[in-house]
Amino acid sequence: MPDDDSTPPEPTGGGASASGSDAAADPEAPSILTHKELRAPSEGSSLTKWYVLGGAVVLLIAGGVTAVLLGGSTAATKAVPTTTTAVPVPVVTCPLTGTPAPGNVVPPRPALATKIGNFTDDRPSAGLNQADIVFEEPVEGSYTRLVAVFHCQGANLVGDLRSAREPDIAILSQLSNPLFVHAGGIDPVLNLIANAPVQDRNVLGSGLGSITIHPSGRYAPYATFTATAPVWALTPSDTSPPAPLFTFTPAPPATSVPGSGIAVHVPFSTEADVTWTWNPPRSSYLRTYSGAPDKLLDGTQTSAANVVVMTVPTFIGPWVENSGGGREVEVTATGSGPVVVLRDGVAITGTWNRASLTQPATLAATDGTPITLHPGNTWEELAPQGIPVTTTAAPPPTTPTTTVPAKRTTPTTKA
Repeated sequence: MPDDDSTPPEPTGGGASASGSDAAADPEAPSILTHKELRAPSEGSSLTKWYVLGGAVVLLIAGGVTAVLLGGSTAATKAVPTTTTAVPVPVVTCPLTGTPAPGNVVPPRPALATKIGNFTDDRPSAGLNQADIVFEEPVEGSYTRLVAVFHCQGANLVGDLRSAREPDIAILSQLSNPLFVHAGGIDPVLNLIANAPVQDRNVLGSGLGSITIHPSGRYAPYATFTATAPVWALTPSDTSPPAPLFTFTPAPPATSVPGSGIAVHVPFSTEADVTWTWNPPRSSYLRTYSGAPDKLLDGTQTSAANVVVMTVPTFIGPWVENSGGGREVEVTATGSGPVVVLRDGVAITGTWNRASLTQPATLAATDGTPITLHPGNTWEELAPQGIPVTTTAAPPPTTPTTTVPAKRTTPTTKA
């Protein structure tokens, strides 16, 4: 018997068999296969079927898992809606006033202090209502002078500029190396300024013509003014704002008495008699000077959100200030002393304490709690010890009286 893998012999002779003839005539007719070839398609077909079936199952399972995952993801997305929560932007405040900073950014510049006269011919002044803080100090001749400090806002006209005084050193030293614009001073005071943490800008020196203004209608020595913008332009690289001097709160301390501070009287002298009166419609105090409204050059009355009256020790120093022989009034600005703060129509009495000239004074009420100021501009009055500082309270409300009509009686008549 021939082996299964042997190939049958081809037919001999020139004629083809009937099977070969049919195959030649029909190209799609199957060819004659060996037993091995006959078994191969059957085995391959069986394996192919299993491969196909297995692949189909894998595809079905994969499709089902994908559907479940996609369905679950969609369900989860629908179950948890996306929400956007707005994050509030913190309000940035000005260091010297506690009010919102312009554009929510503290101006990157130093404090700018200006020395302003307060003699009869110095007034009306300019720029005081734009200053963050104004300090009023006693000087020779029973008068006062002012130091107006600018930072968060400026002014196009400030003045008039006058000479520096000894109390200026204590005022300026707490302002984080401020610019100081003034019109000269006696040599001992100029020496104090040269050794203080101050950027001196004496307009009587050379090279400062760009920061001086001479309004028409004024005469020397009351005719020199300035503006804040050109002064700040002198030091463009100084971007350090001042440190705060006060603490601010929108509402007065809980222990304050409503209506207890509708006015305060600070009689520096008969020539410099200052009164601040609460104006509810404007929510500020208005200043009168020697019995008349203190009007500025633009026609507005001097006003302040806060009035801080610090009673300070003063003495007459050895330095002669003027041709009349008036000597320098000096102030002891460290230590402690009485203080009264007026804000929101209330008066808060207490004590000021100051450890050094480079630190501001802390203000504490009689009960020991900190005294806070209302956000806004402040006037600080440096009242010499011995001056009677008095506050006025609102009169107590009156209780309306009601009149009870007399009871009518019906006359009795005899029958």
